[in-house]
Amino acid sequence: MGCVRRVSLADGGAIKAGALLLFRRLPLGLGTIAYVPRGPVVDWGDGEAVEALQAALDDAARERHAILLKVEPAEWEPDFDLDVLRGQGYRRSPQTIQPPRTILLDIGGDEDDILARMNQGTRRKIRLADRRGVVVRQGGADDLASFHRLTQVTGARNEFGTHSLPYYQKAFELFQPGVHVALPMASFEDRDLGGLMVFAWGDTAWYLYGASSNEERDRMPNHALQWAAIHWARERGCAVYDLWGVPDFDEAALEAGFQARQDGLWGVYGFKRGFGGRVARTVGAWDKVYRPGAYALYSAAVRLRAARGQG
Repeated sequence: MGCVRRVSLADGGAIKAGALLLFRRLPLGLGTIAYVPRGPVVDWGDGEAVEALQAALDDAARERHAILLKVEPAEWEPDFDLDVLRGQGYRRSPQTIQPPRTILLDIGGDEDDILARMNQGTRRKIRLADRRGVVVRQGGADDLASFHRLTQVTGARNEFGTHSLPYYQKAFELFQPGVHVALPMASFEDRDLGGLMVFAWGDTAWYLYGASSNEERDRMPNHALQWAAIHWARERGCAVYDLWGVPDFDEAALEAGFQARQDGLWGVYGFKRGFGGRVARTVGAWDKVYRPGAYALYSAAVRLRAARGQG
């Protein structure tokens, strides 16, 4: 069973660096895996802060018998100095948890500027959704059950896992509806066809969860939803809209392969690319190893699982 640990550094009462540590227990009594999603959050140019935070992370990981600490910093290639991670004992991981590559939309300027950066087909489908009677509302907590039902339909159709209703409810509650999270829902004749959860912090918004029905897909509800989410993000003062997750290949390979492949994240790349933007990659996942023998077994298991998934 997993657990959570928060680690932070304070300066005069203000938090200057921190990380959320998630722990997962391994079978056969091998220990745990410690994982920091999209973090740690620290000024990587401040060597003293990096050293102090890493020491606190090491202590917390070892307390729970971690064989490794996996981090996925929210830093972009090629600007980030990877030697900072190597200097703290990290190595590139054979396994990423969050998709490292994404599409970032510039949502600055006026609406015509944003639409002009999209391809013609996407602009047409946004307008088509309106002409075909799709209505998008800003959903509330009462809409989460419908959203969850639609995620299950989407997961079954595209063969990926989804979260439980309490998971979405907690995320919606924690990020304060209308402040840092929104739930646009698309409907036709009072039937929900789709929804998405968009989160905002600072100048960036993230499209993290989406769901759609198998019905009325020719009405383009998903295009209407993204356009509504972009509107909401702009109202929150965001300048960047992160479409969160495309296959981890460079743009030339993505463009060469997306029409022929539908596995994994390939199916959504064709949809997301239509909104314009640029392909960007974070530095990905990095592991700090505490127990090399157990780590070797873990790495072998990751490779075996990947091979089975490709078979």
